[in-house]
Amino acid sequence: MLIKKPSDIKSSEITPESVFRNRREFMVDGAKALLGAGVASAFPGMAYAQNGDLLKARAPAGLSRSAPAAWWQDKFSNIKPAPDAEPFYTAESLTPYTDVTQYNNFYEFGMDKGDPSANSSEFKADPWSVEITGAVAKPGKYNLEDILKPHALEERIYRLRCVEAWSMVIPWIGFPLADLIKRFEPTANAKFVEFETLVDPETMPGIASRFAIVSWPYREGLRMDEAMNPLTLMAVGVYGNYLPPQNGAPMRLIVPWKYGFKSIKSIVKINFRETQPPTTWNDLQANEYGFYANVNPAVHHPRWRQDMERRLPQTLFSRQYIETRLFNGYADQVASLYQGMDLARYY
Repeated sequence: MLIKKPSDIKSSEITPESVFRNRREFMVDGAKALLGAGVASAFPGMAYAQNGDLLKARAPAGLSRSAPAAWWQDKFSNIKPAPDAEPFYTAESLTPYTDVTQYNNFYEFGMDKGDPSANSSEFKADPWSVEITGAVAKPGKYNLEDILKPHALEERIYRLRCVEAWSMVIPWIGFPLADLIKRFEPTANAKFVEFETLVDPETMPGIASRFAIVSWPYREGLRMDEAMNPLTLMAVGVYGNYLPPQNGAPMRLIVPWKYGFKSIKSIVKINFRETQPPTTWNDLQANEYGFYANVNPAVHHPRWRQDMERRLPQTLFSRQYIETRLFNGYADQVASLYQGMDLARYY
């Protein structure tokens, strides 16, 4: 279905969420009125200067204290806007930037929703490398620039549905995971893709916590056809700026038709396997967290109903509940992947 066309202004050139939502009506003069000095300084990567030029985005968290590398600047100066229609764009109201960056599950930094933003100030993303292993023709350890440089960045505005029955709408910046996978030339034996998150007790205090329930590293996986689906995104930014640590800097997975725990953060290893990989939540409690974790309103989690969701933002006195859709509303694009499967068994 066609969605009302946004303006030609890139989302990467638009600042706080209230302006971002109202793309078509945005004008530079209006931005000047909306953006006080405090707001502009809080979101320097998404704010307009008085002459209407985009201020340069900040370096990813933990990178060198000097100016961002030229290739980073080049990436974020030429982001392809989201297309005009589903599934890569939705006209639903965006979740405010503050909620996107301050309401997170990232147990490496702590178990409460506010812990990742509060406890990630020492996180380091420089240097960063990703190890490619398994059934591929080009295994090896690649630095971040080698991983990202060949790929043009684009915007995707996706729904995010957590298994805890809350949801967001988030403007991600990234590139198709399929494009990355093709570069490493998987062999015929590569039936699954396994991912691992960084383990660094010095900058991730949740790892050393006596309350930690995870056996590190955090691991996730996809079937190869899921990984190659056009919706599956390797994200490096949000709201037109670099990913903050709490959102998975410097690169994370986005699989919008699955529950959020499948979209693994801060990736340091990608392994191509013939057999289904073990995954963190499935290992912890298989009867609650299936390997597939497709959003399904007909299959309830033991602690959370899945037919309704709380759309953030919310307050104690104002909560928005909406119906959950099969595959989080992306059934037209992904239902064929599971044809003939019992979705109550393969949950």
